Amino acid sequence: MPLVLVIHVLAAVIWVGGMFFAHQILRPAMQPLEPGIRLPLWSRTFARFFPWVWSAVILLPATGYFLMGRWFGFAHAPLFVNLMQGLGIIMILIYLHVFFAPYARLKRALAANDLPTAGQAISQIRVLVGTNTLLGLLTIAIAVAGGH
Repeated sequence: MPLVLVIHVLAAVIWVGGMFFAHQILRPAMQPLEPGIRLPLWSRTFARFFPWVWSAVILLPATGYFLMGRWFGFAHAPLFVNLMQGLGIIMILIYLHVFFAPYARLKRALAANDLPTAGQAISQIRVLVGTNTLLGLLTIAIAVAGGH
């Protein structure tokens, strides 16, 4: 059980920490760059980060449901566990949208050298990643405070 909990926490840290870094640190640092440099750099950054997010999207529910079943049973899970589950599902849905819609548009636009469309895709990703970052931080706060 401790190994499953460690995997669960590390998956959350990698996903939420990566989003926080991208949104709060990398995005402002890249802002002065020309779109012809900034937009492909974002695409390469996402190409390296998103496989880690896919791992988190798989591992978090798998380990979370395993832990929930072992500790409480599904029918008796405390409110904080159900809140984490609900927020996690919303975060996964937002990520799936980011990956299959604006990120796909970003890659297509860059392949066609259509920087305005790529810029629109990045703007949408920024809003969604910002939202997911806040949801992730809230979920972590609930997880930490929930049992106390």
